[in-house]
Amino acid sequence: MHHYRIGHAVGGIEPISWRHLAAAGKIDHQAVGHIAFGDADELRAHAVAYINSDTNGRGYLDIEGSHTLEKFTNEVSRDIIDPETKLSAWKRNQLHEIAEAKSADRRQEIRQRGDLRIGALGSGSDFTAFLQHDGVASLNIGFGGEDGGGIYHSIYDDFYWYTHFSDTDFTYGRALAQAGGSMVMRLADADLLPFEFGDFSDTVQTYVKELKALSQKMRDDITERNREIEEGVFTATNDPKTPLVPPAGEPVPGHLNFAPLDDALDALTRSAAEYHKVFEHASGGTTLASASLTEVNQLLIESERKLLTQEGLPNRPWFKHQIYAPGFYTGYSVKTIPAVREAIELKQWKQADAAIVVVAKVLQDEAALISSAATKLAAAK
Repeated sequence: MHHYRIGHAVGGIEPISWRHLAAAGKIDHQAVGHIAFGDADELRAHAVAYINSDTNGRGYLDIEGSHTLEKFTNEVSRDIIDPETKLSAWKRNQLHEIAEAKSADRRQEIRQRGDLRIGALGSGSDFTAFLQHDGVASLNIGFGGEDGGGIYHSIYDDFYWYTHFSDTDFTYGRALAQAGGSMVMRLADADLLPFEFGDFSDTVQTYVKELKALSQKMRDDITERNREIEEGVFTATNDPKTPLVPPAGEPVPGHLNFAPLDDALDALTRSAAEYHKVFEHASGGTTLASASLTEVNQLLIESERKLLTQEGLPNRPWFKHQIYAPGFYTGYSVKTIPAVREAIELKQWKQADAAIVVVAKVLQDEAALISSAATKLAAAK
């Protein structure tokens, strides 16, 4: 892990303050080291964000990560030119998402929402320790989608393949460097860190809607299966030459109590709107004192940390983030609000209710931090 100091200015001008840039190597041979580094007190105290890139190819700019940085990534991608089409990477992504959308509602959202949604991070690369264990806001970026792939971790994953079948002239390598470099420099040069909570609040609301729908589907499936057992459906359709054991009936669970999460989402939405209003005013040319901004920036840094719990997730306490985690049974793939989602999937209804309370407390604490940041920013002079 290498450290560099990046200031508020370039070209030899002495910066107002320093921010540290940490650079790390490739995934496989350093992943263990990054997990160890994730236990460093310096990282927990001072890290603003972690920007990761694991693979790169030709096509569309894929961005996943912390949704407090979603608006920031949209702003950067609007300024990166796609080498093939000469559109901005943002515009090409928008048109690609419209083409791939499966419903009219989804196409309408893509056209009307100010920011393109970014995916959530599970695991599978070096961001794991930074995000999942230490609560450092993280991003994973890379171009792809137009080269065939299929060579990852194989003997064909080499320079010859890349220069003959992927980004053959390295133009997308340059575009990735522009994207990652722009993110680093903007984070380093920002008087006020570019965290934003409206997109985060909106995203968490979609996760809670998914949980409610999943819970209802599980109840409906159990009810339907019990009815089919009583009707003799499985007995009547069972082939006696290849007999199968019919499923056993299950008790239909009661409704989960999502009220704590609903209340927390209301608080999060209000605080996000409050911060956005103050941020817009502060961005309107007002000169703010460096000392005042230091307090606000420290709260912004802490905003991702607030999404952790000391106890971590059930059965895997190292994973402390309550909004994003790799699934217990899904390898690298992400599970959002994992403690609640996985309890529902496993029909552990009491655990699901308990997890709802834990996540709601995390979101209430997050809302309080955002409100505090808004108050301090409004008072900054």
